[in-house]
Parts: sequence; structure tokens; C-alpha cells
Amino acid sequence: MKRLSLLTYFLFLALAVCFAQKKYSMYAIGFYNQENLFDTCHDEGKRDYDFLPTGSYKWNGLKYTHKLRNMARVLAEMATDKLPYGCAFIGLSEVENAKCLQDLCAQEPLKKRDMQFVHFEGVDKRGVDVAALYNPKMFKIDNDKTSLVPFEREDTTFFTRGFLVVRGTIAGDKVCCIVCHLPSRLRGDDFYRVSGAQQLAKIKDNILAQEPDTKFFIMGDMNDDPTDRSMTKGLRGKENIAEVGDGDLYNPWISVLKSGTGTLRYNGAWNLFDQILVTPNLLVKDGGKDYQKAVMKDCESLKYYNHQIFRRDYLFQTEGKYKGNPKRTHAGGQWLDGYSDHLPVIVYVVKEKK
Repeated sequence: MKRLSLLTYFLFLALAVCFAQKKYSMYAIGFYNQENLFDTCHDEGKRDYDFLPTGSYKWNGLKYTHKLRNMARVLAEMATDKLPYGCAFIGLSEVENAKCLQDLCAQEPLKKRDMQFVHFEGVDKRGVDVAALYNPKMFKIDNDKTSLVPFEREDTTFFTRGFLVVRGTIAGDKVCCIVCHLPSRLRGDDFYRVSGAQQLAKIKDNILAQEPDTKFFIMGDMNDDPTDRSMTKGLRGKENIAEVGDGDLYNPWISVLKSGTGTLRYNGAWNLFDQILVTPNLLVKDGGKDYQKAVMKDCESLKYYNHQIFRRDYLFQTEGKYKGNPKRTHAGGQWLDGYSDHLPVIVYVVKEKK
């Protein structure tokens, strides 16, 4: 009996040593609303007049240069409290055109990492598009499968942003990042946001039918909270990992909003419009309460590990009526030399090194 106990002890010791010797790679996927990243020139057919030197914001070279510098700082610092090399992929919204992205990637903190961008010109009348940045050392893009899918609409006079579908690999695993900016709440009810969420789910399901091992990150400014119909019904986002079934998505931001915080603030209350949802094949379904520990035991392929609203003191107003709000570029008719009215969000995934 003693010999058996001794053998058992050494067996567990050997397993513990093997586990301790495992090595992992972590990657970050982010999203950040750029709050009107416009250049100073008029784009034909777009209502960008506020962002011209003669427009309401008196948008000039100085303001544009500061905006680029400020946004590049945030984008470069995202995830660096956990990963010195930052995000592998960042979805963006409210970007005017490819020139803005070229100028953004030319900023020193992004240029140092050789950050690249993906953009297709959209049909939004105000001129704001969705786009993405990626680090080619970590995200290997498949240009042949990357596209802008138009928003299907019943109202033929309604033009809005499409869905940027970016496909590639991270650590050898097939991934698909879909970046969106769902219709504004100014249109009244949630019909178009629910419709947009259903279209996102359809894009995801169509790709999974052909390539079931593809791992999805559906991200964007949803113009809805994670508890709203567009997210819970349209995208079938679930709060708890154990409840995520086939066709569902995991939405970690439901519990974040319930805790009393978010990514944008209105009349003193937080909303959480900026979200990243993931498919079941990124989850350890039986992880239980100690989910992160379970992930480390079961991450031969990419697995969701954690999530974060990215916060830095400089991203917030420190005085006045809007103290504690995200520090915007403009507010109350004044140029604040700020960042965005939204905060960035990040999810982290891990994979065992072989």
C-alpha cells in the first residue's frame, strides 16, 4: 500500500512538473471607436463639411495632427499592461477614409510595430467607415477572403456602414474578425440594429458552414448595450459560458455592464456599446468558476482567456461638468484635444506553445 501511494505521489509530481513546463502565447484583440477621425479635405459625395477648416469644428491641420497623435497613443498602448507588443488586431469605427488610416499608421508608436490597415470605402453619407489595424507579426491576413459586406436594408433610402469581414490566422488557427458600427439610436426604435445583428449572425453562420474550425470575434460599436435585444436575440449573446450553445456567442460584457461600468457615459450613467463577442469554439465549456485555470489545461488551440475595458487616466476629463467622462475631441463647442467619447475594449486569447 505504501509502495502504491509512493508511486501515485511521484506520478502526480511528474504531471505537475510537465504542466509547469508548458509554455503559452497570449494575443489581444481590440476595438476602439475613433470618434470622427476625419482629415481636413472634402470627400466628394460625403457630408464631411463640419470637419473642414471652414466647418463648425474649424477642423485644420493642427487639430488633425493632434487627433492622429492622440489616437495612435491609445492604439499602441492597448493591452500593453499584459503584453508589451500590444494588440494583434484592432477593429475601428468612425474613420473617414484610407488616407486617415495611412496617416494613423505613420505615427511613430504604430509605425514601430509595422501596423497595417484594412479598409473598404463604404456608403455612409456622413463619411464614416469601419476599418481595422493589425500587426502582421501576429495576425496573418488572408486578403482573398477579406471583404466589406453591405448592410441589407428594406428602406432603399437608408445607407449605412457595412460589415468589415477580415479573415486570417493567429498562431496558426483560422480566425475571422467582423467589425461593425450598427445604426444610430437617432433613428428611433431598434429595428435596424436588430436587423444588423441578425445579418452579422448570418455572415458568421455561412462561413462556419464551410469552415467550422474558424474562430470568430464579432466586434463593434453596437449602439446598444449587451443586454439589449440586438445583442441577446439578434446575435444570441450569452452572459455565462456554460449557457453558450451551437449558434450562440459568448458576450462577456453583460456582466461588466451589470457591475456598473461601461465604455461611454450619458447623463451620468454608463452604457457599454463597444463589445467583442466570441464563438463557442474559443471557449472551455466546462471551465467552471476557475475558468482561467481550466483554459491553461485546455488550450491546444486558441481559447478565450479574459476581457478588459482599457482605461488610462488621460482618457478621462478631470474637471468641469463632464468630469469622469471619456475625454472627447470636442465638447460644448470647445476643442479639448482629447481622444474619443468611447473607451476601447479588449479580449485576450491564449494558445499552448508546441
